Amino acid sequence: MSETIIVGVDGSETALKAARRAAELSTKLGAELVVVTAHASDNTEVVSIGSDTWILDDAEQARKLAERVARDVRDAQPEANIIAAAGHGKPAEVLIGEANARNASMIVVGNVGMKGLGRVLGSVASSVAHSAPCDVLVVKTDK
Repeated sequence: MSETIIVGVDGSETALKAARRAAELSTKLGAELVVVTAHASDNTEVVSIGSDTWILDDAEQARKLAERVARDVRDAQPEANIIAAAGHGKPAEVLIGEANARNASMIVVGNVGMKGLGRVLGSVASSVAHSAPCDVLVVKTDK
């Protein structure tokens, strides 16, 4: 059975750094990398402007974000086995849920929010580290 690594992304540059580091690791370990993003609501809204109509769906937008990051990371690590996923809920809960569902060996997150006020209020990295069913790598992304 091959290993699975989960990485959380939110569209930020720091999350992209964490995803790139996770891709490097997954390539070296021969592990599958699952790029995961969370969405807080399951809203679907139809917007019409003139004769144009758009359907805005939170779940779909989250999935597209994860796929965009997966493509970007795949460009830098073409030999990596990378897939994208999105889940409904708080980011830490979604990452832990994906790790449980996929029997992941590691979750990779960036260190944003682990200093200053974020440290007091909590961060995704801290929440994941305290509740993960597997190893957690916190990537220094705030250089």
